[in-house]
Amino acid sequence: MTDVSEIVLFDLLAGAFIFSAILVRSWFAKIGVPSLVGFLVLGFSLRLANDNWMFISQQGSAAVEFLASIGVFVLLFRIGLESNLHGLINKLPRATPIWIGNVLLSGLPAYLVSFYILGLANIPSLFIAAALTATSVAVSAEVWREANALDSPNGETFVDVAELDDLSGVALMTLLIAIAPVLRGGDNGATLAAVTAASVVFMLKAAGFVALLYLTARYGKHYISLFLKKTGEPDSILFIVGTGLLISALASILGFSMAIGGFFAGVIFSRDPEVVKLETSFLPLHALFAPFFFIAVGLRIDPGSLASAFSLGGALLVVAVFGKVVGAGWPALMTTGYAGATLIGISMVPRAEIAMVIAQQGSDLGDWAMPAEVYSSLAMISVVTCFISPLGIRWIIRKFPQSLE
Repeated sequence: MTDVSEIVLFDLLAGAFIFSAILVRSWFAKIGVPSLVGFLVLGFSLRLANDNWMFISQQGSAAVEFLASIGVFVLLFRIGLESNLHGLINKLPRATPIWIGNVLLSGLPAYLVSFYILGLANIPSLFIAAALTATSVAVSAEVWREANALDSPNGETFVDVAELDDLSGVALMTLLIAIAPVLRGGDNGATLAAVTAASVVFMLKAAGFVALLYLTARYGKHYISLFLKKTGEPDSILFIVGTGLLISALASILGFSMAIGGFFAGVIFSRDPEVVKLETSFLPLHALFAPFFFIAVGLRIDPGSLASAFSLGGALLVVAVFGKVVGAGWPALMTTGYAGATLIGISMVPRAEIAMVIAQQGSDLGDWAMPAEVYSSLAMISVVTCFISPLGIRWIIRKFPQSLE
């Protein structure tokens, strides 16, 4: 049985985490740096302190991981909820070439550098490539929004491409988690056949899961509304979040993960305009639990891995910046000028939510999929890209204001 003192200590830690998260969010907002950078630093600082004084018990660590899992859910659920798939389909002709360029020039060079130059194993190299294809739309969008430029043509293009990045990043993560255990067996013909079989099974399961959710969302909406009216539930967002958690659990049972289930749940609910209107009610839950994910990421960083992580991360940082600036900026020249193309490219540079979720999912598989130094280097890339990109965006928008026409 858990000792009462451990429960009190966890309550103390949880309260301190929440209080610290509020301070970090407020302070980093004042200096114009994304708060997730502060949460990562806070988590790593706690790791250093705990290595010296061991004040987080095994039960406390388990509780933090549980809160972090809820944080992953709310992060991916919100990303899915904000995905306007219907509107995105109409804008595919403009956004697709930029999306293809930035994914290919982010993922392929990242894999080649990791595997052939840095000498990493195949599976960690694949996780690095998948993580570096992602983009944090929230980090750059906030800078565009404060400049009143998010609704400009270039701003809308950036958002469309970033949403496609989210979708492809989640898809790559899901596929990689499914085939990584099979790839671990070797690189021979039998493994190739097994990977092909695992990929086919995965795609069939994913198609069935998405079809089930789609049918439920399309034909069950009336019954859900009727249920809410009969129960007199005053805050529908709690019912929606609860349903999302059930979908996440179902996804986990089917061999995906709660993070992927959260994303699917958000996408399905994004079809309902009434649910999207309730997003404001969801924001306090997001503000409460999302920091725990990034704090837990910082707690997982091994201080002993930093020496190799800095050299590894430095090389990958060049690839991470190059892949987005050139990969997105070059195709963007077809639809906009040099300033707009550069602005879109720099806006795609930040790696945060999806990239760190991919790193966390790889870490959950084990050191063979996500070695400590690789995990630390991806965290470092997240911090640096989320710090430098807003500076570049602000500078370009000041010199080349974006027209809303």
